[in-house]
Amino acid sequence: MNTQTLLPPPPPRLNIARYCIAAQAAAHPDKTALIVAGSGAPQRLSYGALDLAVRRLAGGLRRLGLPHGARLMVRMDNDVPYILTFFAALAAGLVPLPSAAALTSEEAEFLLADSEAAAIALSDDLALTHSPPASVQVLTEEEIKRLAANAEPADYADTLADDPAFLIYTSGTVGRPKGVLHGHRVAWGRRPMYQGWYGITGDDVVLHAGAFNWTYTLGVGLIDPWANGATAVLYNGPADPAVWPQLIERFGVTIFATVPSLYRRILKYASFHRDSLKTLRHGLTAGEALPPAVLEAWQAATGTPLYEALGMSEISTYISTGPGMEAKPGSPGRPQPGRRVAILDPGDADDDEADEAPAAVMQPVRELPACAIGLLAVHRSDPGLMLGYWRRPEEEALVYRGEWFCGGDLASIDADGYVWFHGRHDDILNPMGYRLSPLEIEGVLAHHPMVHEVAVGELAAGEGVHILAAFVVPHGAGDERQLLDWSKDHLATYKQPRMVVFVDHLPRTRNGKLLRRELPRQIEDVQPPSLRDD
Repeated sequence: MNTQTLLPPPPPRLNIARYCIAAQAAAHPDKTALIVAGSGAPQRLSYGALDLAVRRLAGGLRRLGLPHGARLMVRMDNDVPYILTFFAALAAGLVPLPSAAALTSEEAEFLLADSEAAAIALSDDLALTHSPPASVQVLTEEEIKRLAANAEPADYADTLADDPAFLIYTSGTVGRPKGVLHGHRVAWGRRPMYQGWYGITGDDVVLHAGAFNWTYTLGVGLIDPWANGATAVLYNGPADPAVWPQLIERFGVTIFATVPSLYRRILKYASFHRDSLKTLRHGLTAGEALPPAVLEAWQAATGTPLYEALGMSEISTYISTGPGMEAKPGSPGRPQPGRRVAILDPGDADDDEADEAPAAVMQPVRELPACAIGLLAVHRSDPGLMLGYWRRPEEEALVYRGEWFCGGDLASIDADGYVWFHGRHDDILNPMGYRLSPLEIEGVLAHHPMVHEVAVGELAAGEGVHILAAFVVPHGAGDERQLLDWSKDHLATYKQPRMVVFVDHLPRTRNGKLLRRELPRQIEDVQPPSLRDD
């Protein structure tokens, strides 16, 4: 399916930081650009102050002598310095690598090495177990403050639209996380979301519930509000579902963005009245499928709609519902105006023989008609699409079929243009809104001496909610607590299995391929653990 009017190409010269900050600072310097709320008094920055702070730190970063395009890993607490460092790196012509504070030192050290970063911005409480190589400049928060204080404001780097802008890591299909490299053109490629999903204007106050490193937060919570002259609100206080209605009321929030599971927890645990949400026009939801029951309950409780979107790290959202558009429960919506989207023939049968077929044989390019199930694809000319995977040509080859990028989602498009999700064509998991590679988690668990074989899958733990479970063939007697503690030592919180199931064997095909979809059937009599709200 092709939209009638495609998004025009971006201007040849484009810098993300300039694109979303400079024009707003010139037009209305005193308007509030950013509010970071937490346990103490809210921190506020006007557009003028934001522009000056970003350009001062960019000037300081340039004094380090790092070459244009060098990677700067950001491993900092969720606070204003994280935001300034990310955008200052863009403004300086560097390539920031945002990372989660939840990563273990082992995981962070892998990103640092794999990206060949030239520098790392590091909060004191997130120090690495092993010192970085001598070639890597380590910048503490105090050093970052000094860089900004002692530097003249720099001009925004004169980058090309196709120049590397930032590097993010996502689950790899062959094990360890892979880097997704985006160009500065991605800011232009986000324009179809403005009205195709947000319905955003300069009068909006946008609250995002995500951690600062998440691309959902950086894009929907910061880049897009600023590009439209709106006010961005982030929160870094204690996790509590009840805080979100309070923030909406306190700051006059008009658009709230988060994942479906948080909407569910707000409805279950937060106490609020419709009047306290009188400024809220609607909510945005992405990261995992929106259960129709959650949509119905939220609308009944608040009187406001939720607009769903489907996306991924490689292109952000490109399918969505939005203001003025009919929502079909169970569908994330239609291709955003300006996108070119199609359903392609997967080209390989779901049997053992297909496992042995050459990649070239398994990748025909044939668009399927309405209602047919195939690979959901977006045209590679879309400016929002990644430049490529960081030094992973073998994985990059798997996602392109001719002129189409296929992220692995199986879907169909009905006669009205709505997309319907039918699962994954690969093994990527999506519990609680995180896209995870089971191979990475299995590789960690397999190093425990108790484990003979291990497979990781998803278990249903409520309507529209799934958790990670590890299915283990043990050496001798199994001990669930030992393996859960092992995962805590080696994996970020969101990658840790919530339960371990000990089995005699793992389900496989006659050729030995793991049948991951069969894992839940081995424990039909086992109840998953109740969900925690942390």
